[in-house]
Amino acid sequence: MKRREVLHLSLATAGTVILASTALEAQHGSGMMAPAAKKPTDAEPQVNDIEKYQKCNYCGMDRKRFHHSRMLVHYGDDTAEGVCSIRCAATSLSLNLGRGTKAIWVGDNASAEEIKPLADAEKASFLIGSSLRGVMTRRSKVAYSTVAAAEASKAANGGEIGDFDKALLAAYTDIAESVAMSRKNREERLKRMQKKPE
Repeated sequence: MKRREVLHLSLATAGTVILASTALEAQHGSGMMAPAAKKPTDAEPQVNDIEKYQKCNYCGMDRKRFHHSRMLVHYGDDTAEGVCSIRCAATSLSLNLGRGTKAIWVGDNASAEEIKPLADAEKASFLIGSSLRGVMTRRSKVAYSTVAAAEASKAANGGEIGDFDKALLAAYTDIAESVAMSRKNREERLKRMQKKPE
């Protein structure tokens, strides 16, 4: 199966989970919000991306602060969405299944630059589930433009190396687990409230 087919299949399968997650989180005030109004077209959204897309389009987090985990999705119609993490990129991709992508960019942790430059996410190696802190998730998914940098980070921090498709699937799985946990916590709160004496 071709890489694009795997990506489309994983997006299609997880789309329902993401939409349900987004609706549930919006309902219960977790900070997730509807995407902002459609941005103007830009043939090169990756150039000065932090200036153009300062806040995550879904959670509002500062993309400069989270430069190391930020992502940028360049859609087929030349619009783009700047997000803080692979979790919010997964939301964007799910909500925009029919638009097609020209490119998906991610902060390159192989770089020693103060603000990590963007790298092609589909060519990057992701360190999944290491001791490095995750952004918008407990299980981190850290991108590196080279396999050597990912291997060095794995030696220092543990985890598993995978490609973008594997990291995206892990993001969808984590979202599903987050939704399940939110539902369970809500049910427990409701039970406690019902048991309180008047």
